[in-house]
Amino acid sequence: MPLARVDERACIERVMQALAARRGGWIVTANLDILRRYVFDAAFRALVRPASMFVADGMPLVWASALQGVPLPQRVTGADLIHNLSARAAHHGYSVFLLGGDDGTAEQAASRLRAQCPQLKVAGTWYPPPGFERDPAHLTALRQVLQGAQPDIVYVALGCPRQDRLIAGLRTDFPRTWWIGVGISFSLLAGRLRRAPRWAQRAGLEWACRLWQEPRRLAVRYLVHGLPFALLLLLAAMLARLLPRKPQGLP
Repeated sequence: MPLARVDERACIERVMQALAARRGGWIVTANLDILRRYVFDAAFRALVRPASMFVADGMPLVWASALQGVPLPQRVTGADLIHNLSARAAHHGYSVFLLGGDDGTAEQAASRLRAQCPQLKVAGTWYPPPGFERDPAHLTALRQVLQGAQPDIVYVALGCPRQDRLIAGLRTDFPRTWWIGVGISFSLLAGRLRRAPRWAQRAGLEWACRLWQEPRRLAVRYLVHGLPFALLLLLAAMLARLLPRKPQGLP
């Protein structure tokens, strides 16, 4: 995965510069689960390959980059971007749209963002009914809502890979809009879930806080798939540094 070597400030600056030039884009906030899908699922890899920027949302990705000798400057999370990118958008007069989440979380998250940045333009929110991706009528209705709103930034909170499929299907119709997959961020912003304290985030233990709050939903993802893949990732990073590839053409 071609992770961008940016911190959060540089990531936001890229978005602001592109919006000023009337160019849209797509940010994939890659956590461990998204990277695992990217590595092992060719269809998912092809789906997200057109994204404008991949940023490291998970601490294991940051650790692996350091072990490999090419350290990333910072973890850049969807949960932080939705706050800080929205603040910059408000300063420059750009609008945001909140798409997805659980029932009511998009509206609650939008209210929290307005409270933090009273000048923020919230172009709209949309909660998708179950199975909307398979219903052309719902997709047409969503396109009409977005065409009426003409947002500059759309936060999509449907989880991977649903949010990525939706972004891939919509972004060509809105070439001046930035699309950002933010996973569970609406629920965090709305206060329905608690985010891990800063020390736990820095220690790479945010997953444990999430697992404690949603054990049934996340146990398989974190314990069966996530932990073994994290170990594989870190081992591969160490081996890549210790056993660098020979330049092509050499014996």
